Amino acid sequence: MKLTLSCWPLLALLMLVTGFVHAEGVCPPGMFPTNPPGTQGPVGCAPMPGYNNNQQQRQFRPPPPQWETRWGAIATYEQNGSLGTATDMPSQSSAENLALASCQAKHGSICKIQLSYSNGCAAMMVGDRVYNTNAGITVDDAIEKGLKMCADAKDAQCHVYYTGCSLPVRIQ
Repeated sequence: MKLTLSCWPLLALLMLVTGFVHAEGVCPPGMFPTNPPGTQGPVGCAPMPGYNNNQQQRQFRPPPPQWETRWGAIATYEQNGSLGTATDMPSQSSAENLALASCQAKHGSICKIQLSYSNGCAAMMVGDRVYNTNAGITVDDAIEKGLKMCADAKDAQCHVYYTGCSLPVRIQ
């Protein structure tokens, strides 16, 4: 392809203009260079309008954590003091079935579920007059509830017999 004489001035003009074009490399992403009147070159950086709007920020947020519930249960057979427990089970029925099976394996012929709980802790208190099972957010919370019941029953020999937790599991 031959360039005609009339194309040379246009080509020269384009080459001249490209010498004045500069990238915004002096500012971080989302910012543009500022140049107050009467100064040469960028003096500072200013945010680009709309760059950090809520829609863009949401794109870069990680997804919220997802949790799976975990269940626990306590089963007893009062006649001989058999105790069966289960923790960290995926469902209430699986926790109760395991607690019953555990209790029956310890010679508890007719075990009974005393407590089912999820995403928390449990405590069993035993004394001379009473026993009780309680659930709470923490072991200390469950124990505190049990000791209050013992105090209300005026059972000074009450003590912690069992504690267990079934805390939720983060899956994402």
